[in-house]
Amino acid sequence: MIEIIKPTMMDYRRHLIVCIGPRCTAGGGQELYDTLGEKFKAAGINQGALRVKRSRATCFGTCKGGPLLCVQPDGVWYYHVTAENMDRIIEQHLIGGEPVEDLIYHRGPDGSACG
Repeated sequence: MIEIIKPTMMDYRRHLIVCIGPRCTAGGGQELYDTLGEKFKAAGINQGALRVKRSRATCFGTCKGGPLLCVQPDGVWYYHVTAENMDRIIEQHLIGGEPVEDLIYHRGPDGSACG
């Protein structure tokens, strides 16, 4: 009999999901994802109370204006996420709790409460 082991995960405040589908990767999605570890560490959001977990998704199904990313549980979806725009998202949203309005293309069911 195979033993099923329950996985464990460190606590986090927000979960940032980056699309690395073919169209977003052509726009730099994978490269953006690859920079997040160092960016999060530099911003102090790689551990502790503000920790942000990062993941990749193969397609968001909204293939325009990529790279795309989503911040959960805030339900905020960003488009055209360049390195500079990522810095704004980290500072203003992930640390400051205020979404970067000019980069949002969609809000989920509860995308209004980000604090």
